[in-house]
Amino acid sequence: MATALRCLRHLPALLCRSSLAATRALPQAPVCCPALLLDGCRHGVPQLLLARQLATKKAKGKGQSQAKVNISAALVEDIISLDETNEDMQAVIEALKEDFSRNLSVRTSPGILDHITVMTKDGKFPLNQLGQISQKSPQLIIVNMTDFPESTAAATKAIRESGMNLNPEVDGTIIRVPVPKVTREHRESLAKLAKQSTNKSKEALRKVRSKSINQLKKFKNKVSEDTLWLLEKQIQQMTDSAAAEMDKLLAAKTKELLG
Repeated sequence: MATALRCLRHLPALLCRSSLAATRALPQAPVCCPALLLDGCRHGVPQLLLARQLATKKAKGKGQSQAKVNISAALVEDIISLDETNEDMQAVIEALKEDFSRNLSVRTSPGILDHITVMTKDGKFPLNQLGQISQKSPQLIIVNMTDFPESTAAATKAIRESGMNLNPEVDGTIIRVPVPKVTREHRESLAKLAKQSTNKSKEALRKVRSKSINQLKKFKNKVSEDTLWLLEKQIQQMTDSAAAEMDKLLAAKTKELLG
């Protein structure tokens, strides 16, 4: 009888502990667990769940959709200028577009010689500043070097070494530039050059990314790890977006070149 009474005396406390554990979805602490330790367990579980959620976000596998990171530039302006990073990446894209337009075209026009740089005794100058460029026919471009006759030989050399498969002919101060007919082989060669230019541009893009990441590392001991991780994630997304745009430009140029 005495033993039964002692069990009934502890029954309300046991029921209370069981109800509390069920309400808070926490594992029931042993009877011998001190109150201070019990409180620590209650506060530790939400932090543990948060850590698991953060780890799950970081550990998403490839191929799964990931939420886009977008941090306000004003909040991190003391760490890094995301606008400047974006401008640098866009500058690389614009340089690729210009390269495609100037150097990789099957259409013949006087403008294809404008960018050629001529080395003279007075320095480097664009060909169109030294000579008058005109097109006499689809297969012939004329460069008149009357204003700078002393640079005729240098201009001829620059045209020949431009990588455009041109073989200029000199007649006094007149440079005749026969334009070869566009063959399938030539088109394929231009397409390969387009891919090479795109790869070089992607390399320049990676340099912009590396520069920004190195800037973040300077704040490793001043800013929280999560903030730096989010910034690095956003920079990577900017890099991926720029690279995807380059791939689209390459696809369009290849289609144009190969017909």
